[in-house]
Amino acid sequence: MKMGRLIILTLILLAKFSAIQAQAGNEDRDATLKPSSPFSLALETLQRQIGYTFQSIDLLRRAMTHSSFSEENNKALSILGASAIETSVSLQYLKKDIDASAKDLNNRILEISQVESSCAVDAIRLGLQKVVRVAPKTNASAPAVVCGAFRAIFGAVAMDTGKSDDAGKVFWSVHGGGEVGGAAAL
Repeated sequence: MKMGRLIILTLILLAKFSAIQAQAGNEDRDATLKPSSPFSLALETLQRQIGYTFQSIDLLRRAMTHSSFSEENNKALSILGASAIETSVSLQYLKKDIDASAKDLNNRILEISQVESSCAVDAIRLGLQKVVRVAPKTNASAPAVVCGAFRAIFGAVAMDTGKSDDAGKVFWSVHGGGEVGGAAAL
C-alpha cells in the first residue's frame, strides 16, 4: 500500500513539475517573439506607421537593408516595389481620366517616383533614414538610400501577400490616400 502511495505521489509531482516547465517554456517562447533589438522595435513601429503587419517580418527586415550593409539587401524588393507603385499610379490616374494621354500618364508616374522629391519626401516622413541599415560610411539620409528603402517596403508587401494590388493599397495609405500627384503628411 505504501509503495502504491509513493508511486501516485511521484506521478503527481512529475505532472506538476512538467506543468511548471511547460509554463516556463511558454513564457520563454513569448519573450522571444517580442522584438528586443532597436532594429526589431523600429520594424514594429514602421509596420504600425504603414498600416500593414507582415506575415514574414524577414521581408521587411530585408527591405530595410541597404546593399552597402549586406548581400541580402533591398535591391530586388525596391525594383518590385517601384513596379507596384507605377502600376497603382497608372490605375488611379486612368480611373480619373481614361482619355489621358500617354505623356500625361508618364508624367504622373515620374512625379510620384522621382527620387529627389516625392519618393524621398515620403521616406523621410516615415523616418526611414533612422531604420534602414547601411554600412558605416553610407549616408542613410541620402535620397537614393531612403527612396530605395521606401520602394522596397511595397515590394515586400507584394511578396508577403502575393499581390501587387495590396502593395498599391499600402502605398496610397502612406503617400496620400489615393491622390495622384502629392504626398500627404502622416
